[in-house]
Amino acid sequence: MMYRIRGMRGFLASSTGVTCAAALALPLAPPAAATTSSAPPVTNPAARPAAHTPGGTQSLPLTPLARDRAPGAAEQGLTRRDVRHFSLVGVVWDDPATELHGRVEVRTRATATGTWSGWRELETHNADHAADPGTPESASGRVRGATAPLWVGESDGVEVRVRAEDAPGAARTAPAAPRLPAGLRLELVDPGEDAPPPANRVRTEATEPAVLPALPARQKTKPHAGPRPRITTRRGWGADEKLRDKGFVYTKKIKAAFVHHSDTGNNYRCSQAPSVIRGIYRYHVKSMGWRDLGYNFLVDKCGNIYEGRAGGVSKPVLGAHTLGFNSNSMGIAVLGTYSSKKPSSAALKAIARLTAWKVGLYGVNPRGKTYLKSGGGNLYPKGRKVRLNVISGHRDGFATNCPGKKLYAKLGSARAKAAAYQGR
Repeated sequence: MMYRIRGMRGFLASSTGVTCAAALALPLAPPAAATTSSAPPVTNPAARPAAHTPGGTQSLPLTPLARDRAPGAAEQGLTRRDVRHFSLVGVVWDDPATELHGRVEVRTRATATGTWSGWRELETHNADHAADPGTPESASGRVRGATAPLWVGESDGVEVRVRAEDAPGAARTAPAAPRLPAGLRLELVDPGEDAPPPANRVRTEATEPAVLPALPARQKTKPHAGPRPRITTRRGWGADEKLRDKGFVYTKKIKAAFVHHSDTGNNYRCSQAPSVIRGIYRYHVKSMGWRDLGYNFLVDKCGNIYEGRAGGVSKPVLGAHTLGFNSNSMGIAVLGTYSSKKPSSAALKAIARLTAWKVGLYGVNPRGKTYLKSGGGNLYPKGRKVRLNVISGHRDGFATNCPGKKLYAKLGSARAKAAAYQGR
């Protein structure tokens, strides 16, 4: 896989690394507001968390539940407790090559009302979104296995349980029982304010626009390039550039677009989309150990388009979205979960407009086919040339449920619309 690392071009931000935040929240008695819940009270009282400072990650080790106290216990979690404010939650573990076969469930307490949610399940993820094998990003030694993150809204209480199950199709060998990966931790992400504090901004942000306006296609030079859609830049959604690794990594060109769902749930307002993206960004970097946000672009349910991984919206930035097929492709994540819920027409239109413009820059027909060489995955061995739709779903390159049954079913419509935007 060909790529190159370019300098910051004026950016003065430095990397802080991707070590998980070590500030652990201790269990406490629930505040008076939580007594309205019908769920049981906190059983391990302690001191109240420190005053809330926006932005950050709480990383809490999971422990065996019930009577199973062995390492890698079949059931681990955390009892109900008070924590500092957070809005997005996920579970990580030490070895990214180890799959978590089981059920991960959380329930949280809303800060505004003090009431507890029901149990909600996290997608176990299992490495289907990741940098390609053998790349510097995947071999950094910082990468962890992880569930998909879940957006829960501003919360200050949490409870989690993780139960091991047999791998699909695996034959149980008595008396062995299914086990969980080592090093399970609960990650509670506070996405911070709408813009990072001045001390965390790179100096060039003063001249970078928060939004790139829509532009018509330059038909004389690109006969089938679609017009550039309106794009909210990283500055626009409040990316703290000190979180990610410095520099940019590029592939050769963009021949295909892989469509994803973020699997963070649909319980967000479009005005909250920048916060959701900041949460995913922090989770990808600080919790999962990636160099930056994995997706190249994100789309909310109102059809707004956001710049993802840094490096320039018109450039072939190498992402970490489709294990084995990140080279010469881009990843577009629609915020939400679309396994049983249909995506909005606005989101589908945004996918079409974005792909018509971006692949059009490289002379590619979004309704056509292309060949990509596999970097290694669970569907195709490394080195195999695979024929794919220019607009593909994540599941076309990796055995996964992403982008959800309902979104995947609409990709044919997105291809046709994108081709029309190119004038084909």
